[in-house]
Amino acid sequence: MSSPAEATAAPRSPLRDWWTLAKPGITLLICLVAVGGFFLADPSNIDWLRLGLVVGFGALASAGSGMLNHYLERDRDRAMKRTRSRPLAADRVLPRTAAAVGLLFVALGVGGAALTLNPLTGISILAGALTYVVVYTAWLKPRSSWNIVIGGFAGSAPALAGGAAAVGHWTPGVLAFALLVFLWTPPHFWSLALLLKDDYARAGLPMLPRMDDVAFSARVVVVSAALLLPAAVLVILLGTIAWPVAVAILALGAFFVVFTAPLWTEVTPRRARRGFIYSGPYLLGIVVALVLNAPLLHLGVGPRP
Repeated sequence: MSSPAEATAAPRSPLRDWWTLAKPGITLLICLVAVGGFFLADPSNIDWLRLGLVVGFGALASAGSGMLNHYLERDRDRAMKRTRSRPLAADRVLPRTAAAVGLLFVALGVGGAALTLNPLTGISILAGALTYVVVYTAWLKPRSSWNIVIGGFAGSAPALAGGAAAVGHWTPGVLAFALLVFLWTPPHFWSLALLLKDDYARAGLPMLPRMDDVAFSARVVVVSAALLLPAAVLVILLGTIAWPVAVAILALGAFFVVFTAPLWTEVTPRRARRGFIYSGPYLLGIVVALVLNAPLLHLGVGPRP
């Protein structure tokens, strides 16, 4: 996950540099979404070994994708204050080394998941990696201000991988959860882009729906956040969800709208920051709710009427 402010003093430790190249924030997000998909697919039968495998292989592929992202963006990173101290931008790691390790990690993650779990899990992980590295980073990001809309599939693919790892196919509830994560990505990244508009422009990256109309872009953030509510309803209707979890999921979505709504009337750094900061806990809260769903159902707390 990107941060609105990145330290200007870059760490010099090689291990720290490789940790940075693996994009640990995004990798953590990938793992959380995979866990949510796994628990949602079949909350009555949690196979902890299979869960560990999909999280491990998904994290490996995500780390490799992050390294390839750094490789492709190293020149643009040098142009941005927020990213100029990254390992490749600062020439502390050889680009070809990062690219080679990244490709190896993606191959091991995809291949390991396909062989130890099932092919659909490997395909889901591969689809996420290709979307992030090729479709989003290499193709859409420098060309279209709507890049993150399509790139959002990279974040929803782990939900598909988790569901496939659990039951061998994509259940309706898992597909609805993947849609929710897909819709979560734009308000998350566009809130950040409102904070970093000038920095992105310096690098030649059109990261808002309309770079020359910040008010329009801010309203798109609000609408995008509001779309999470009907997506949450689909998760509740199509999955086996205990009623307290259903209430929690809807409440989390309502709070997201509350945090972003002030952007409709006025765009300020404080308001944009509030939306960005809440977006992370929102998704974490959804995953925690889906994890708690399993024991609640086991205790006899039934699904919504």
